[in-house]
Amino acid sequence: MSSNPVKLVILDRDGVINEDRDDYVKSSAEWIPLPGSLEAIALLNQAGYQIAIATNQSGLARGYFSIHDLHAMHNKMDKLLKPLGGHVDGIFFCPHIDANACDCRKPQPGLMKEIALRYKKNDSVTPLLGIPVVGDSLRDLQAGVALGATPHLVLTGKGQKTLAAAGLPEGTQIHADLLAFAHALLQEKI
Repeated sequence: MSSNPVKLVILDRDGVINEDRDDYVKSSAEWIPLPGSLEAIALLNQAGYQIAIATNQSGLARGYFSIHDLHAMHNKMDKLLKPLGGHVDGIFFCPHIDANACDCRKPQPGLMKEIALRYKKNDSVTPLLGIPVVGDSLRDLQAGVALGATPHLVLTGKGQKTLAAAGLPEGTQIHADLLAFAHALLQEKI
């Protein structure tokens, strides 16, 4: 690792920042933040962390919502974060379905590679070494671990089901929600 590591946290979106839906979050009206999630992002920002979101959005390929709808959801998130002193530095999304066999759909590491290129300045085999990746599903964690990220499971969204299914990557830390993760990370760094 370099002597001046990037202060970065990678978050999944649905089930981590906002409520997840079995029928997909399709509009800004359906994009509802989870309690404490926006405050968690603001806390991390105020501690000097950059926030990147890595999210599968197959609803695009399925025709459930448009790219304009997706941008409206993210604009809503930005507007709600602003008064809290928070912001998201980058949003990386995969618009594909599993059948497309792309490299960007988690658990494949394509989105994480894009994030590594944007935020890291080395060509390491594990360019996200030590960077926390926070998700509510196994595929979120696997995508980050492939590039050396440290896995953190939140029990919101699909998190309880993911925990019950076992098979988490070695060293996965478990948190009640995104705010609990933020508090744990900030205490660890003090």
